[in-house]
Amino acid sequence: MTLMSFIEEAGEKLLGATRPSPAAPAASPSVEQLDATAGAAIAKYVASQNLTAQDLAITYDGASKTVTVSGVAPDQATKEKIALCCGNVHSVAKVDDRLTVAQTAAPASTFYEVKAGDTLSKIAKAVYGDANAYPKIFEANKPMLSDPNKIYPGQQLRIPPKG
Repeated sequence: MTLMSFIEEAGEKLLGATRPSPAAPAASPSVEQLDATAGAAIAKYVASQNLTAQDLAITYDGASKTVTVSGVAPDQATKEKIALCCGNVHSVAKVDDRLTVAQTAAPASTFYEVKAGDTLSKIAKAVYGDANAYPKIFEANKPMLSDPNKIYPGQQLRIPPKG
């Protein structure tokens, strides 16, 4: 189990209000219904990225702004991408990654939080010592990244091992 932190104001805007206001009318959805709706939206987003895992379960707790994800990913890369998809969503501060991996041959990646002014080339230079290695980072973050020039501060990226 890994608890990953994210900047809750950054990321894909999938979730609407996750808590009813204190003066909400009685017909408002319950906190549990809102959390279930948010969890379903995150699960739909993960599925839209063509990321799957056996018995994949994704839940959202709006009080702690935490997504819990469990299941068995086919490989380490898919496991990491699912966790990043869950965390790179607006209003998510933490991901409780309970995913396991069916095939554990690949080493785990490290993660990098994008800062203002970062580019994939700049990150590649810092991590690998070679700015031209940016395609490796781009490929490691597909399909969440569709363009190497579209990263934003607060976004978490997978950084595959050098090699």
